[in-house]
Amino acid sequence: MTTLLTINGATRRFGGLTAVDGVSTTVAKGELVGVIGPNGAGKTTLFNLISGFTPLSAGKVHFKGRRIDGQKPFRIARLGIGRTFQNLRIFPNMSVFDNVSVGAAGMLGVNAAGAVFGGKARSEAISRRAWAALEQVGLQGLAGELAANISYGRRKYLEIARALAMEPELIILDEPAAGLNDTETRELAAFIKRLHGDGMTVLLVEHDMGLVMGICERVVVLASGRKIADAAPEVVRKDAAVLEAYLGVEE
Repeated sequence: MTTLLTINGATRRFGGLTAVDGVSTTVAKGELVGVIGPNGAGKTTLFNLISGFTPLSAGKVHFKGRRIDGQKPFRIARLGIGRTFQNLRIFPNMSVFDNVSVGAAGMLGVNAAGAVFGGKARSEAISRRAWAALEQVGLQGLAGELAANISYGRRKYLEIARALAMEPELIILDEPAAGLNDTETRELAAFIKRLHGDGMTVLLVEHDMGLVMGICERVVVLASGRKIADAAPEVVRKDAAVLEAYLGVEE
């Protein structure tokens, strides 16, 4: 398989704290990879290093063979990496459609204001991307609703739709199941599996170990900023270091 993402010795220090400590891994085109670990393991920081929101202290990140660390987040996004955030970043006073249009427009060099009010933002390309993304996540029937008026669970899909509207080759999902009930989590798992089945490469950070183990082909485990496992779910599930660090169980 073609390697899309290569992380080599990624390190991030905040003063005397090393949040991510020499992490290396790869993501191949078409993979569904999970990243798990206890609170403070460095999972979200690693995602921020990949997507440009936090600079590396050491190491390198390559996407499709091109070094991307040190670039601005919008430039990395335009190379083909879409992402969601642990804390939702929607525009509550804009419609669902306009929220997704912002993502589509950003890939085409249009700013957020232009995405809503500018003639260019209503171009065929932006509308096509926005509608396609809404249909992918099942929100097309709510396109005209204010984002503030839809449920929390639907807002999760709205954020995913905005990332999909950028037509990424790799989508990074940061704790998409956080705050969802059991039924919503099962529905989300099925959606991510469909998304992957349609050919999307997915990198998923999630606290719900059952969700990750149930849908991911490979699982990377972090503890205290270091990678302690990187294998198939059935292997990780039995790993003594994982049981001790993540579950608090010693063998």
